[in-house]
Amino acid sequence: MAVPDKIKQEVRELRAQLEYHNRLYHSLDSPEIPDADYDALLTRLGLLEDKFDLAIPGSPTQRVGGEALSLFTQVTHTMPMLSLDKVSSEKGLGDFELRLQKKLGDDSQLQYSCEPKVDGVAVSLLYRDGVLLRGATRGDGVTGEDITRNVKTIPSIPLQLEVAAAPALIEIRGEIFLGKKGFADLNRRAGKKGSKIFVNPRNTAAGALRQLDPRHTARVPLQMYCYSVGVFEGRALPDQLGEIFSLLASWGLPVNPDINTRTGIEACLAYCRELLARRNSLEYEIDGAVIKINDLDTQRRLGSNARTPRWAMAFKFPAEEKTTRLLDVEFQVGRTGTITPVARLEPVFVGGVTVSNTTLHNMDEIERLGLRIGDTVIVRRAGDVIPKIVKVVRSRSKKNRKEIRLPEACPACGSAIEKDGEVLYKCSAGIICPAQRKESIKHFASRTAMDIEGLGDKLVEQLVDEGMIGTVADIFALATEQLASLERMGSKSAKNLIAAIDKSKQTTLSRFLFALGIREVGTATSQQLAMHYGDIAQIVAADAESLERVPDIGPIVASHIRTFFENQENLALIKSLQDGGVRWPKIVVDAGAPARPLLGKTYVLTGTLQQMPRDEAKRQLLALGAKVAGSVSKNTDCVVAGPGAGSKLVKAEALAIKVIDEGEFLSLLDALSQ
Repeated sequence: MAVPDKIKQEVRELRAQLEYHNRLYHSLDSPEIPDADYDALLTRLGLLEDKFDLAIPGSPTQRVGGEALSLFTQVTHTMPMLSLDKVSSEKGLGDFELRLQKKLGDDSQLQYSCEPKVDGVAVSLLYRDGVLLRGATRGDGVTGEDITRNVKTIPSIPLQLEVAAAPALIEIRGEIFLGKKGFADLNRRAGKKGSKIFVNPRNTAAGALRQLDPRHTARVPLQMYCYSVGVFEGRALPDQLGEIFSLLASWGLPVNPDINTRTGIEACLAYCRELLARRNSLEYEIDGAVIKINDLDTQRRLGSNARTPRWAMAFKFPAEEKTTRLLDVEFQVGRTGTITPVARLEPVFVGGVTVSNTTLHNMDEIERLGLRIGDTVIVRRAGDVIPKIVKVVRSRSKKNRKEIRLPEACPACGSAIEKDGEVLYKCSAGIICPAQRKESIKHFASRTAMDIEGLGDKLVEQLVDEGMIGTVADIFALATEQLASLERMGSKSAKNLIAAIDKSKQTTLSRFLFALGIREVGTATSQQLAMHYGDIAQIVAADAESLERVPDIGPIVASHIRTFFENQENLALIKSLQDGGVRWPKIVVDAGAPARPLLGKTYVLTGTLQQMPRDEAKRQLLALGAKVAGSVSKNTDCVVAGPGAGSKLVKAEALAIKVIDEGEFLSLLDALSQ
């Protein structure tokens, strides 16, 4: 049969791609694409070679891995280190058993050794008379690299076997890997140093094993699990793989505790399901399970193909990494005003779900990735974790990539955007921004703000969802009949809430300022503003220079206050609230009176105050000029201790700081108010 030219061309292109990715993965430890994408390319090539009889000895379908690097001494494996065939469906695993039974001429159930498919680096350890002689990578299956000095730095690999009569020679094969905690610790340290963040544990482990200086390897907390035995001399081994694992463990070699022996392929499938359910709780990364014939004699009878044993099969779990294309980036406004870039992706099935969008966290993350619209990216999703773009595949990205820019104004309300800390950006509007509606209303009604009793978080959400309130001003227009119509809200509850809303209209200037939710203006700063200016009109008119003269207000907070009051919608909302009946007593500010006798003093309140609510005690201290701190330090001037005072009181006594009880505190307030 004549092979169409387009098929020949596709086969050539697939081989070239696979050779390219083989070298990146096996020799340079810097893969560009996830395993699932590589497997898809290899499967496609295999199908075409089989269908059109195009297989050749040098094809990637006939090879195990990549060539050994010339930087290391090359090692020839006495027995080839083969790869594994893979299936990803229960039917595929069932077909595997049918092939074995047909090959053996026996349809009885077979016994299997089942183990997690650890996502690491395959290695060979050679022991002579119980002493570690050599460590080597798998390489291309025939020739690997001598990494003896590096494997000796791995604590779980014994330099000498714990056995009196050790075999004259035994080769242990296993997987070296980096656990999840070790990987997270490495990246945490790298982040603190400002150095490169590692993409995934497997690549990090492979890179560590190929360090020319073993001291660099030793800095990575590598581990190992044994999965088979190669050559051995001078001692008989058990004829069951499960028994061999028990023997290796007794010699001090690391054996995976999750290895299990099962009879029949249905039992193996049950093992795979159990392992998949535990995948996220394991301390190490896995990408599936490995099912092997348990009896060694049966393994020998079944033999091997060019690159894979017939007696073993890898059952692959849903891939946790896939490539896709970044179509666009949208900016969303969170409940607290934080503006977050969100990636819109070509839908991709990864980690068991279809992913079409994911957060990019912040602009610094976009810069770190070097991300542009149109890029081909690797998306990772492990278990229930939010999908994440972990890498840009430069070689497969479009040339007309588009830069990602932060919007000039809030996408939800059009207000100015402000920098929030080192990496985040926020909408400056706050209380009038529709994206922040629910959170701003909850804050406005809270106990330390307008103190509207009965208007809790769930009710706020219900009122917003029902369209009854859109801004905080709408609270004061609510009617009893409206509220009574809500689910689980009877007539009596509705009347009580309306009464609480009416009561809250009579407030204080400091509470009102705090309720507005101005950035970085808490209860203490609100109190300082109220005492300094006396009324809202003076605060609205104050410039930055004037604001900075208020105690504890610096340039940044002054800027936030000015931004808030320069927003005309915020001013309109304040007028609506006042028109709706919200009022407070005007504070007479006497610039010449020494009304702040505690200015510069720091107080700490601890324990239970029985005659005065703590909020009121704090308010009065602030009005007298004191700073109220949450913890005791050497800078504390006085601690007010009520019943139940604990560690703060102990620390105050240890530092010889003045401590007074509630009675003395009330006497102090009376004396200072004279």
